[in-house]
Amino acid sequence: MAVAAEAISSGQSAQYRRDRQKTFALLAPCVAFLLVLFVIPIGYVLLLSVTDPTVSLAQFERVFTTPIYLRVLWHTFFVAFVVTVLTLVLGYPLAYVTACRDDAWSKILLSLVALSFWTGLMVRTYSWMIILGKSGPVIGLIKAFGVAEPPQLLFTSFSSALGMTHIMLPYMVLALYSVMKKFEPNYLRAAESLGATPFTAFRAIFVPLSLPGVVNGSVLVFTICLGFYITPILLGGPRDIMLSQLIDQQVSEMLNWGFAAALSIVLLAATAVVLGIYNRLVGLDRLWG
Repeated sequence: MAVAAEAISSGQSAQYRRDRQKTFALLAPCVAFLLVLFVIPIGYVLLLSVTDPTVSLAQFERVFTTPIYLRVLWHTFFVAFVVTVLTLVLGYPLAYVTACRDDAWSKILLSLVALSFWTGLMVRTYSWMIILGKSGPVIGLIKAFGVAEPPQLLFTSFSSALGMTHIMLPYMVLALYSVMKKFEPNYLRAAESLGATPFTAFRAIFVPLSLPGVVNGSVLVFTICLGFYITPILLGGPRDIMLSQLIDQQVSEMLNWGFAAALSIVLLAATAVVLGIYNRLVGLDRLWG
C-alpha cells in the first residue's frame, strides 16, 4: 500500500510539474511582450525623470511648484471631469433605450454606437473643425438669427470638450449597456403592482442597479481623457493645453526630456490612483460589466 501511495504521489508531482511548465510556456510570450514594450520603457522614463540633467527630484518639484504647470494639471482634470459628466448625461438615456427595447430600433441604435469605432479618430476630429469653423453650419446658423459677430467656437475649451465627448460617448454607452441589459424587467412591474409610479420605480430600482455601469463608464472615460492628445491639440486653444500636449511640447520644442519624463510619470500616477481607487471599491475585473 505504501509503495502504491508513493507511486501515486510521484505521478501527481510529475503531472504538477508538467502543468507548471505548460503554464509558463503559455505565459512567456505575453510576459516578454509586456516586459519589453511596457515595463522597461516605463522604467526608463522614471529613471530619466530623476537623472536628467542631474540626480534629483527637481523636475517633480518644478511640476508642483510652478503655477503654469499646476494650471495645466487642473485644466486636464477639469476637462476630463466635464467630458465624463457630459458622456454620462448623454449616454444614460441612449443606453437605457437600447437595453430596455427588444426590437429593430434597439439593434439600429446599438449598431450606430458601434459604428463610431469604425470611423477614424482624425476623421471625427476634423469633422468638428468643419462644423465649428467660421464657414461651418453652426456659425452660419448663428448669423442667420441676426448675430453680426458670432462667438469663437473653434480652438477653444468648448470645442475641445465637445470633440472629446463625441469620441468618448460610445465607451460610456457600451459600459452602461452591458449592465442595463442584465436588468430584470419584472422588478419594475413588481414595484408598480405595489403602487409605485413608473418614475418612482425607475428612480428607486433601476437607477441604483445601474450604478455599476455608471461607475465603470465614468472611470473608463475619465482615465482615457487624462491622456487625450489628438483632439485637444486640433480643436483646443493654445492657452488651454492639457498635460499630454505639455509633454509633447517639452520633447519636440524644448528638448527637455527629463521634465517631459517627470510630467509623464505624474500623468501615469494620476491614472494609477484613479484605477487604484476603483479597484479598491469595485474591482478592476468588473470594469466591463
